[in-house]
Amino acid sequence: MDESMAIAARKREVRRDLLAVRAAMADDELEHAGAALTKQALALPELADAHTVAAYVAVGHEPETRPLLEALRARGTRVLLPVLLPDDDLDWARYEGGAELAEAEHPGRIRLYEPAGERLGTHAVTEADVVLLPGLAVDGRGIRMGRGGGSYDRVLARLAVSAALPDDAARAASDGTARAAGSAASAVGTAAPAGSDGAVHPGSEDGPHDGAPADRPGTGPGRPLLVAVVYGHEIVGHLPDEPHDQPVHAALTPEGVHRFPG
Repeated sequence: MDESMAIAARKREVRRDLLAVRAAMADDELEHAGAALTKQALALPELADAHTVAAYVAVGHEPETRPLLEALRARGTRVLLPVLLPDDDLDWARYEGGAELAEAEHPGRIRLYEPAGERLGTHAVTEADVVLLPGLAVDGRGIRMGRGGGSYDRVLARLAVSAALPDDAARAASDGTARAAGSAASAVGTAAPAGSDGAVHPGSEDGPHDGAPADRPGTGPGRPLLVAVVYGHEIVGHLPDEPHDQPVHAALTPEGVHRFPG
C-alpha cells in the first residue's frame, strides 16, 4: 500500500470513529449544543461585521445550525446556503427562511435541506466574509476532516484562488482549480455511507480565544474567515491529511471559538 492509499485508509477509520461518537449523543445533548453554538457564533466579531455569510443546514447529529441561520437573517446578514450538484461541487442560493428550504435527495446521499431560491453559481461563495464549514473534526493546525466527498475541498480551492487573483481572473481560474481539487479528493477518499450522519455537505487542543487579530481574515469578500463547525471534543491533536487539505482559521464549538495559527 503506497502512502496516499494508507492516508486515505486512515481517514476512513478516523471518520468511522468520529461518526460513532456522534451517533451516541442523546437528543438533549444535541439540543443544548445547538443553543450554545448559536450563542458563541453570534459573539464572533467577524460574524457581527459580516455582510455575507456562507453556511449550511445541519443534518443528523451535526451541531445544529438552523437557529444560527435564522439569527443571522434577522440581523440583516445575507446568508448563502449550498446546493449539491451532480458532480459533488456546490452551487449557492440565498437563505430566505426555514419555510423556503426544500428537502433534496441525491443518489448515494442522505436527504439534505437546500434553499429553493435562485441559483447563484459556484463562484458565489467568494462573496462571503465568513464561511462556515461542516466537519467531523479539526486539529491543532486547523486541518479539517470532512465527509470524504470532496465538495468543500473544491470550495476551499476556489476561495484560495479568489483571494490571490483579481476578480475576473479568479472567477475563471477558481473553477478549474476547484475541479482539480475535487478530482484529487475523490481519487483518494471514500464518502461516508448514507445514514443518520452520512451526509456529504453539498470533516494539541487550543482553548477558546476571545477577540480576533487586528489583521484578520473576514475583513471583506475574497478574504473570508474559514470556520469549521464541530463539537468541542472534535478538536484533536493531529488528523491525517493530504496535499489538497487546506486549513481553516477557526473552529466554532458550543464551548467557544478556537483560533488556529497561520
